[in-house]
Amino acid sequence: MIRELLDDAKKDFKQVKENFKKEISKFRTGRASVTILDGILVNYYGTPTPINQMATIGVPEANLIIIQPWDKKYISEIESVIRNSNLGLNPISDGKTIKLPIPPLDEEKRLDIIKMLKRYTEERKTKIRNIRREYREMVKEMKDNKDISEDEEKRFYEDLQKEVDNTIKELDELEKDKEKHIMED
Repeated sequence: MIRELLDDAKKDFKQVKENFKKEISKFRTGRASVTILDGILVNYYGTPTPINQMATIGVPEANLIIIQPWDKKYISEIESVIRNSNLGLNPISDGKTIKLPIPPLDEEKRLDIIKMLKRYTEERKTKIRNIRREYREMVKEMKDNKDISEDEEKRFYEDLQKEVDNTIKELDELEKDKEKHIMED
Protein backbone atom coordinates (compact mmCIF):
# COMPACT_ATOMS: atom_id res chain seq x y z
CA MET A 1 0.00 0.00 0.00
CA ILE A 2 2.75 2.46 0.97
CA ARG A 3 4.83 1.45 -2.09
CA GLU A 4 1.86 2.19 -4.37
CA LEU A 5 1.44 5.61 -2.79
CA LEU A 6 5.11 6.39 -3.32
CA ASP A 7 4.86 5.22 -6.93
CA ASP A 8 1.82 7.44 -7.43
CA ALA A 9 3.71 10.39 -5.96
CA LYS A 10 6.64 9.69 -8.31
CA LYS A 11 4.24 9.69 -11.26
CA ASP A 12 2.76 13.00 -10.13
CA PHE A 13 6.23 14.53 -9.78
CA LYS A 14 7.23 13.22 -13.19
CA GLN A 15 4.07 14.71 -14.72
CA VAL A 16 4.90 18.13 -13.26
CA LYS A 17 8.45 17.84 -14.63
CA GLU A 18 7.28 16.78 -18.11
CA ASN A 19 4.74 19.62 -18.24
CA PHE A 20 7.45 22.03 -17.11
CA LYS A 21 9.73 20.86 -19.95
CA LYS A 22 6.92 21.37 -22.45
CA GLU A 23 6.06 24.80 -21.11
CA ILE A 24 9.60 26.15 -21.07
CA SER A 25 10.23 24.85 -24.58
CA LYS A 26 7.86 27.62 -25.69
CA PHE A 27 10.04 30.32 -24.14
CA ARG A 28 11.86 32.31 -26.77
CA THR A 29 15.56 31.96 -27.12
CA GLY A 30 17.57 33.80 -29.76
CA ARG A 31 16.72 31.07 -32.30
CA ALA A 32 13.66 30.00 -34.21
CA SER A 33 11.86 26.94 -32.89
CA VAL A 34 8.54 25.44 -33.95
CA THR A 35 7.64 24.91 -30.28
CA ILE A 36 7.20 28.67 -29.97
CA LEU A 37 3.85 28.18 -31.77
CA ASP A 38 2.62 25.47 -29.39
CA GLY A 39 -0.49 26.55 -27.60
CA ILE A 40 -1.53 29.03 -30.29
CA LEU A 41 -4.93 27.96 -31.54
CA VAL A 42 -6.63 28.97 -34.79
CA ASN A 43 -10.37 28.72 -35.37
CA TYR A 44 -10.29 25.97 -38.02
CA TYR A 45 -13.75 24.99 -39.27
CA GLY A 46 -15.20 26.14 -35.95
CA THR A 47 -12.72 24.21 -33.81
CA PRO A 48 -9.74 25.74 -31.96
CA THR A 49 -6.84 23.92 -33.60
CA PRO A 50 -3.05 24.09 -33.02
CA ILE A 51 -1.18 25.51 -36.02
CA ASN A 52 0.92 22.35 -36.38
CA GLN A 53 -2.29 20.38 -37.06
CA MET A 54 -3.29 22.58 -39.98
CA ALA A 55 0.03 23.47 -41.58
CA THR A 56 3.55 22.32 -42.26
CA ILE A 57 6.01 24.22 -40.09
CA GLY A 58 9.72 24.43 -40.82
CA VAL A 59 12.82 26.27 -39.63
CA PRO A 60 15.05 26.87 -42.69
CA GLU A 61 17.24 29.41 -40.87
CA ALA A 62 18.13 30.09 -37.25
CA ASN A 63 15.94 33.20 -37.20
CA LEU A 64 13.03 32.21 -39.48
CA ILE A 65 9.98 29.95 -39.24
CA ILE A 66 8.01 29.03 -42.37
CA ILE A 67 4.35 28.04 -42.05
CA GLN A 68 2.60 26.43 -45.04
CA PRO A 69 -1.11 25.98 -44.30
CA TRP A 70 -2.77 23.06 -46.03
CA ASP A 71 -5.87 25.17 -46.56
CA LYS A 72 -4.72 28.51 -48.02
CA LYS A 73 -7.88 30.35 -46.99
CA TYR A 74 -6.67 30.20 -43.36
CA ILE A 75 -3.47 32.14 -44.00
CA SER A 76 -4.91 35.46 -42.83
CA GLU A 77 -6.48 33.78 -39.78
CA ILE A 78 -3.13 32.21 -38.80
CA GLU A 79 -1.35 35.54 -39.35
CA SER A 80 -3.88 37.35 -37.18
CA VAL A 81 -3.69 34.84 -34.33
CA ILE A 82 0.14 34.95 -34.29
CA ARG A 83 0.17 38.75 -34.44
CA ASN A 84 -2.32 38.97 -31.55
CA SER A 85 -0.49 36.41 -29.39
CA ASN A 86 1.90 37.74 -26.79
CA LEU A 87 4.94 36.45 -28.68
CA GLY A 88 5.79 39.84 -30.18
CA LEU A 89 6.21 38.37 -33.67
CA ASN A 90 5.13 39.88 -36.98
CA PRO A 91 4.17 37.30 -39.64
CA ILE A 92 4.62 38.08 -43.35
CA SER A 93 2.50 36.29 -45.96
CA ASP A 94 2.89 35.86 -49.71
CA GLY A 95 -0.52 34.19 -50.10
CA LYS A 96 0.91 30.64 -49.97
CA THR A 97 3.22 30.65 -46.98
CA ILE A 98 3.76 32.67 -43.84
CA LYS A 99 7.26 33.75 -42.94
CA LEU A 100 7.78 34.37 -39.28
CA PRO A 101 11.05 36.23 -38.71
CA ILE A 102 12.38 35.80 -35.19
CA PRO A 103 14.00 39.07 -34.15
CA PRO A 104 17.13 38.84 -32.04
CA LEU A 105 16.53 39.33 -28.33
CA ASP A 106 17.98 42.39 -26.68
CA GLU A 107 19.43 42.18 -23.18
CA GLU A 108 16.30 43.62 -21.52
CA LYS A 109 14.00 41.13 -23.26
CA ARG A 110 16.29 38.23 -22.33
CA LEU A 111 16.21 39.28 -18.67
CA ASP A 112 12.39 39.56 -18.79
CA ILE A 113 12.16 36.03 -20.20
CA ILE A 114 14.51 34.74 -17.51
CA LYS A 115 12.38 36.44 -14.83
CA MET A 116 9.31 34.70 -16.23
CA LEU A 117 11.24 31.40 -16.35
CA LYS A 118 12.19 31.73 -12.68
CA ARG A 119 8.57 32.47 -11.77
CA TYR A 120 7.46 29.36 -13.73
CA THR A 121 10.07 27.27 -11.91
CA GLU A 122 8.94 28.52 -8.51
CA GLU A 123 5.31 27.74 -9.38
CA ARG A 124 6.28 24.17 -10.26
CA LYS A 125 8.30 23.79 -7.07
CA THR A 126 5.24 24.92 -5.11
CA LYS A 127 3.18 22.35 -7.01
CA ILE A 128 5.70 19.64 -6.04
CA ARG A 129 5.51 20.68 -2.39
CA ASN A 130 1.70 20.64 -2.53
CA ILE A 131 1.78 17.10 -3.92
CA ARG A 132 4.15 16.13 -1.09
CA ARG A 133 1.74 17.60 1.48
CA GLU A 134 -1.21 15.68 -0.02
CA TYR A 135 0.65 12.36 0.17
CA ARG A 136 1.88 13.08 3.68
CA GLU A 137 -1.69 13.73 4.77
CA MET A 138 -2.83 10.44 3.22
CA VAL A 139 -0.12 8.51 5.04
CA LYS A 140 -0.78 10.32 8.32
CA GLU A 141 -4.43 9.33 8.04
CA MET A 142 -3.39 5.73 7.39
CA LYS A 143 -1.21 5.79 10.53
CA ASP A 144 -4.01 7.38 12.57
CA ASN A 145 -6.33 4.59 11.39
CA LYS A 146 -3.67 2.06 12.46
CA ASP A 147 -3.30 0.79 8.87
CA ILE A 148 0.44 1.36 9.02
CA SER A 149 3.05 1.68 11.76
CA GLU A 150 4.90 4.81 12.81
CA ASP A 151 8.09 3.39 11.29
CA GLU A 152 6.39 2.89 7.93
CA GLU A 153 5.10 6.44 8.07
CA LYS A 154 8.56 7.80 8.84
CA ARG A 155 10.17 5.72 6.09
CA PHE A 156 7.54 6.94 3.61
CA TYR A 157 8.21 10.58 4.58
CA GLU A 158 11.95 10.07 4.03
CA ASP A 159 11.46 8.37 0.64
CA LEU A 160 8.95 11.00 -0.41
CA GLN A 161 11.33 13.80 0.58
CA LYS A 162 14.11 12.20 -1.50
CA GLU A 163 11.80 12.22 -4.52
CA VAL A 164 10.84 15.85 -3.86
CA ASP A 165 14.51 16.86 -3.58
CA ASN A 166 15.41 15.00 -6.80
CA THR A 167 12.53 16.51 -8.75
CA ILE A 168 13.31 20.04 -7.55
CA LYS A 169 16.97 19.50 -8.46
CA GLU A 170 15.91 18.39 -11.97
CA LEU A 171 13.67 21.46 -12.32
CA ASP A 172 16.59 23.69 -11.30
CA GLU A 173 18.83 21.99 -13.90
CA LEU A 174 16.21 22.46 -16.61
CA GLU A 175 15.87 26.11 -15.63
CA LYS A 176 19.65 26.70 -15.72
CA ASP A 177 19.91 25.00 -19.11
CA LYS A 178 17.07 27.09 -20.55
CA GLU A 179 18.54 30.25 -19.03
CA LYS A 180 21.85 29.48 -20.76
CA HIS A 181 20.05 29.11 -24.12
CA ILE A 182 18.18 32.37 -23.60
CA MET A 183 21.39 34.28 -22.88
CA GLU A 184 23.20 32.88 -25.94
CA ASP A 185 23.14 34.85 -29.17
